[in-house]
Amino acid sequence: MPCASASLAVWSAAWLACAAAADDVLDALAPWSEAHDVVAADAATAAVTDLPTPDRAGAGLAALLVLARQRSVPTGPDARLVMPVAGDVRGLPGPAELRTAAMAAGECAVLAGPALAAVPAPVADGVLRWTVHLVDDVPPSAHPSLPDAEHDLRSSVRDAADTLAAMDVAKPRAGVREEIADSLRRRPRPTWPTGTPGRPLRVLQHADEVEAILVAASGDEPGGAVSASAALARTDALRPLATAVRAARVAAVAETVRALTAA
Repeated sequence: MPCASASLAVWSAAWLACAAAADDVLDALAPWSEAHDVVAADAATAAVTDLPTPDRAGAGLAALLVLARQRSVPTGPDARLVMPVAGDVRGLPGPAELRTAAMAAGECAVLAGPALAAVPAPVADGVLRWTVHLVDDVPPSAHPSLPDAEHDLRSSVRDAADTLAAMDVAKPRAGVREEIADSLRRRPRPTWPTGTPGRPLRVLQHADEVEAILVAASGDEPGGAVSASAALARTDALRPLATAVRAARVAAVAETVRALTAA
């Protein structure tokens, strides 16, 4: 899925750069959930941030924005999207508790200037909880530039299609186009700050489309027509494409943050 952490990273960077109002940030997170709350990861973090601990009712998103402003540094806003998976935690700082939570969620917004990271997870129907961690030194992002990520995504689509065709597991099934279109319609439609460049928006849209195709391609025929070995080979063939989707999203968010905070 396109992720809420991308919206938080971009809009919080715009807020810290005085390129967006607080209400704009709150409105931009609305497509992801009817309600959001914010808690500290543990008692030590709560003592530093004044956020409630996870066993208490969460604060509003505005509390996270105020905290980020209070802890921001003169070097300027620096926010990033991290989408860690097993074997790939590029750009994700410590502590270990943050790494574990971000891996479980598959996403995280890192606010390097304020030395904070927020991991989203649904906790009730219509409620998305952001758990805030204090971070150690933020490592450099090792993801490709936006042009390279866009090229890799397109190349990965072609390579996956060729591999699946060679394995004879790429036969179209009835209704797959409708399935993909429905998947795209049901996704949240995030908004982006004024001044967001067109190229990262195009890459984000392409990543959404490719991911919808990935989900459809990973599904089995009714009745389990694909053998276990063929299903495993298909998963292996699609894995580089999933990696390219993540890298494209991370690069698009990084370029958007750079453009919005350059002034």
